[in-house]
Amino acid sequence: MSDAQKITINGKNYVLLSEKDYEDLVDGFQAAEIMARVAAGEETWPHALVVELLSTDSRIRTYRTYRGMTVTELAEAAGISQPYLSEIENGKKTGSVDVLKRIAKALRVDLDDLVVDVEPD
Repeated sequence: MSDAQKITINGKNYVLLSEKDYEDLVDGFQAAEIMARVAAGEETWPHALVVELLSTDSRIRTYRTYRGMTVTELAEAAGISQPYLSEIENGKKTGSVDVLKRIAKALRVDLDDLVVDVEPD
C-alpha cells in the first residue's frame, strides 16, 4: 500500500486511500472469504477441468471422467440404463430434467453445471 491519509470531517475520523489501494484492500477481503470457504470444504475445480468444460461436447462425460466413474457406475448411481446415459453423453438424447438432476446429484454438481449455455438465434 502506498500513502494513506487520516482525515477528520465533521468530527468523524476517516482514512483516505488511493483507488488502487482501496481495490487491493477489497480484493484481499474477498480472497480471505474465498479461502475460508475452501478451508471449510467447498470444492474447487482445477484449471484443466475448467478449460475442458469450456470446450467439451459433453459436460456429463467430462465430470464423470473427472470423478473417475465409468459409464456403468454413473448410470447405476443415477438409476438409468448405461445405453441411455451413453446416448445422453453423445448428444443423441437430451434426457429429462428429472434424469439430469439425478445425474448431477451422482456427479456431485449442480444441474446448472451440466447445462451448456446456448446463444439465442
